[in-house]
Amino acid sequence: MSKYKGKKVLVVGFGVSGVSVAKYMAKQGAKVTVTDTKQKSELTESVNACADLKIEYELGKHNDASFRSAELVVMSPGVPLNIKPLDGTREMNIPITNEIDLAAAALKEPLIAVTGTNGKTTTTTLIGEMFKADNRPSYVGGNIGKPLLDYLTEGTRADVVVAELSSFQLELTQKVVPAVAVITNVEPDHLDRYPSYEAYIAAKKRLLQACDKNSYVVLNYDNPVTQAFGHESVGRLMWITKKNPMTIGGEFAENFNGCYYVAAEKKIYAKIFGKEEVYDVSKIRVYGEHNKENFMAAICAARAMGVNPQAIQKTIDEFRGIPHRLEFVRKKDGVFFFNDSKATNPQSQLRAIASFPANPIILIAGGKDKNFDFTPLAEVVRSRCKLLILMGEAKEKMNRAIGDFAETYLVGTFEEAVLLAFQKSRNGDIILLSPGCSSFDMFRNYEERGDYFKKLVHQL
Repeated sequence: MSKYKGKKVLVVGFGVSGVSVAKYMAKQGAKVTVTDTKQKSELTESVNACADLKIEYELGKHNDASFRSAELVVMSPGVPLNIKPLDGTREMNIPITNEIDLAAAALKEPLIAVTGTNGKTTTTTLIGEMFKADNRPSYVGGNIGKPLLDYLTEGTRADVVVAELSSFQLELTQKVVPAVAVITNVEPDHLDRYPSYEAYIAAKKRLLQACDKNSYVVLNYDNPVTQAFGHESVGRLMWITKKNPMTIGGEFAENFNGCYYVAAEKKIYAKIFGKEEVYDVSKIRVYGEHNKENFMAAICAARAMGVNPQAIQKTIDEFRGIPHRLEFVRKKDGVFFFNDSKATNPQSQLRAIASFPANPIILIAGGKDKNFDFTPLAEVVRSRCKLLILMGEAKEKMNRAIGDFAETYLVGTFEEAVLLAFQKSRNGDIILLSPGCSSFDMFRNYEERGDYFKKLVHQL
């Protein structure tokens, strides 16, 4: 019998994650109440998805009494943990959890968990593809779109579960013990949700703290935050780096376990379980040198779980990238259009701009500010961008930070941004949508923003 049978469970937030929790708990026989500050009319898709289940709804506002009378409160990642009604939950010592932790507690398969500020979706997808190429079924989910609980409710079977985990999803985790933990990098992000950069780092570090001595821990040596994580890891360390470990020397070179990239040779060298392997990345089909880090992280995770090197090389040769991440859209009149709508922080913008060392760049940027400092972009804008087109809520702030370093236009609409970029472009130019901000001032999510950009570009 399910331990949730007859239990009063309050699901807070009714997006993709909330729907998954509601379905799972209803099937477990729990008394499920869903609460969301959005009105029912705004949540039609979610309500319809649970139409055949016995669920109570409290929509339009949160009811404090429900937070006090529940026996378990399950938070959706989009809902901050400092909302007022949770004070009552904490006063009553009612357990607060999330979808990821519920899934982790019930999973029997090994879990590969991937987090990081940038690169986590590409890395997660690559790992899934490497398992697929090795004819080993995997379930790829989490922040990448499919909730982990769906794996349990759908009853599908896999050798391994690969999960992308955001900092929001890690905030409440206690049951997660990954077979492999990958932290691609940690750089400032979500400073509209966290009181400080340190608080954001602490959320990411929860994945490191979830590991035990049997966990493989893949860390980026070239990122100062994740390099420091290495001193705190109790798991089996695997490093990724663009530096030759032998030139770093010392204990790092002696005990090196992981992957390093040699740009001059277009090769990734892997030293895993004392065995040396070489992977050719000359045929790689995705833009951006930073993607070599994602490939290295995926190789480490896949090899740690026994995926054969031939399957990994096949994946490297055939992988075509993911929409909205330096995605080539089209070439028109000698001008190249790239959609990097997923770039929702300045570090991601820096990586995108660095991906085109030879061509003049017209950068379309702006959106909802996440409390970023955009001044680190100044030098790369000055040296690489012929034109800046700024839009959205953050355009004035961005203009003050970087507007003096290139010819700059502030526009009112997305359509205006794309049209102006094309009018000002010349043969050989790159028009790059890399916003450096979230999309919520104009769009539901970065996917909708990227799709609209592509639509406008194809209409030119």
